[in-house]
Amino acid sequence: MRMKKTLLFSIFTVLLLLLAACGSDSSNGDGGTTLKLAHSGSETHQYHIAAKKFKELVEEKTNGEVKIEIHPNATLGSEGDVIEQVMGGSVDMTTVAADSALANTIPEMNVFGIPYLFKDREHVYSVLDGEIGDDLLALAKDQSMQGLGYWEVGFRHLTNNKKEIMTPEDVEGLKVRVQPAPVWETHMKALGASPTPVAFNELYSALDQGVVDGQENPLPTINSMKFYEVQKYVALTAHTYTPAVVLMNNGVWEGLSKENQEAIQSAVEETEKYQRDYLADKEQEIIEALKDNGVTITEPDREAFREATKDVKEAVSEEVPADLVNRIKEAE
Repeated sequence: MRMKKTLLFSIFTVLLLLLAACGSDSSNGDGGTTLKLAHSGSETHQYHIAAKKFKELVEEKTNGEVKIEIHPNATLGSEGDVIEQVMGGSVDMTTVAADSALANTIPEMNVFGIPYLFKDREHVYSVLDGEIGDDLLALAKDQSMQGLGYWEVGFRHLTNNKKEIMTPEDVEGLKVRVQPAPVWETHMKALGASPTPVAFNELYSALDQGVVDGQENPLPTINSMKFYEVQKYVALTAHTYTPAVVLMNNGVWEGLSKENQEAIQSAVEETEKYQRDYLADKEQEIIEALKDNGVTITEPDREAFREATKDVKEAVSEEVPADLVNRIKEAE
C-alpha cells in the first residue's frame, strides 16, 4: 500500500514538473524561441511601429529561430506592471518610457523629465548613442534586466481642453496628468498646475471623463492614441524628450546563444534608426492632421517655460546626480 502511494506521488510530482516546464517554455514549436514583447501603446503608437520592425529584423537575422510575439495596448498590464513582469521573467521583453514607471525602478531615468535639458534632436541622439546612454542602460542589470537600447517616443508637448497656452501663467490651475515619477510632479507644480498621476493605458478615459484637464506627450502619441478627440488645444512646448527604453529579462538574455544575442542587439539598433527617420518625416503631417480634427495649435514662449522650470533639476537631485545632468549638458 505504501509502495503504491509512493508510486502515485512520484507520478503526480513528475506531471507537475512537466506542466511547469510547459508553462515557462518559450519554444516556438520549431525548436526555436518565441519572445513575448509587451507595450502599452496602440497599434499606431511609436512603440508598435518599432516593435513591428524589430520583429521583422529579428526573425530575418535568426532565420526564424527567434520569433517575437508582440502584445500591444497594455493587454499584459500597465508599464509599471510589465516592468515587474520582465524583472520576474513572466514577460520576456518590453519597451517603456524612460521617465515614467521605469524611473521608479531606475531613479536616474528621472533625468529625462528635467525640462529643456536637451537642445535638439542631435543633442539627444549624441547622448543616447554614446557613453552616457550606455551607462544608463547598464543600470538595468541591477534590476534583473538587460538594457538593449533606445527607441523613440519624442519631444513632449502640453495639451488641454480648457484654453490656449502661450505662457506658463496659462497653465496655472489646470489638472494635468503626469507620469508616475517624482520629476513630473515637481515639473508641473513649477508651472502652477495640479499634477495628477494616471497610468498611460487609462489616460484617454481620464481626459474624456474630466478627471484631468490635460496631459503632455509627443505629437505622434497625441495622434496615435486619438487624444485629439478629447483635447482641444496643443501647445508646442517641447519641454522634454522621452526615449523608449528596450528591456529584456536578464535570465532570458543570458539563455540565448551568442549569435542570437548579436542578432537581437543588431535588430534593436537598426530599428532605432528606422523609427527615428520614420517619425521625423511624420511630424508636420501630424500637425496638419490635428488641425483637421479641430485642434488649436499654439507656439508658446519656450524661454518663459524654461525660466519657470529651471529649478526642477534641484528638486530631483537625490534621484538624478548633478554629474549626470552636467555630462548631458556638455555632450555634443
